[in-house]
Amino acid sequence: MLSGKGNPTPDKWLRMTPPLPPECPGQLFQAGRLLLHLQSSLGAEGDILLEPYLLSWEELIKFMESLGTIVGFFSQKVKDKVALIRELSLKHHREAHGKLPGLQTPASFGLQSGAYRSVRSMVEAELRAGVVDFSRRSRSGCRTLLRLHRSLRWLTLLLEGLAEGPDTRGRYRTPGELGREAYQVALAPHHSWVLRQAAELVFLALPDRQFFLGLVCVRSQQEATPILHTLIRALSLVHTHTQRILDTHNMLELP
Repeated sequence: MLSGKGNPTPDKWLRMTPPLPPECPGQLFQAGRLLLHLQSSLGAEGDILLEPYLLSWEELIKFMESLGTIVGFFSQKVKDKVALIRELSLKHHREAHGKLPGLQTPASFGLQSGAYRSVRSMVEAELRAGVVDFSRRSRSGCRTLLRLHRSLRWLTLLLEGLAEGPDTRGRYRTPGELGREAYQVALAPHHSWVLRQAAELVFLALPDRQFFLGLVCVRSQQEATPILHTLIRALSLVHTHTQRILDTHNMLELP
């Protein structure tokens, strides 16, 4: 328990810098890098800083793309959402401060300060500007963030399943089974029939459990479990803070 007497709260636990997962040479996805970005995204008073949050997603995209071509196809949708929030931050900064200098503007420009610095500041700025539509789809950072937020829940639930031990018969559930179960909870209620059918192809194509263990640079379930628990706690904390901000502004069901 993280919040019991004598134990650190989740926020303090994450800021205490848990042991980083080992680096995997020759691999794009690095669990340690993901953990660092998640730590960096924690802002004051339960806020989430957008630049490290998006960097966390860029690391998770590498994780998704490593799972195969079919999963990589769906990760492109996540890439588009990350790019849109960056684009909106640049647009807002340009409108507020004039033309941006130079042609090669860093992707993080506009996310370091101002309206798109954090989830809370973005939500408040977009509400003031009237760009969030509660009755129809809108090209807003809030709507885009909500989609990323739901996907983060799916990935967290998948990792939770991978961290579980075997059942009473000594059998571990397959990643496909875990992915399908997580999808039913986190994403299926918000997807059309067509998307739900397409998602089924993803679960059938997921590699075996040993492949997932390799992604966190271990060979056994025993080695993987503490690393997975560290990542799960970090992901859950970021998800919880984001959820509270969106819920405060009634944004959990944006069309």
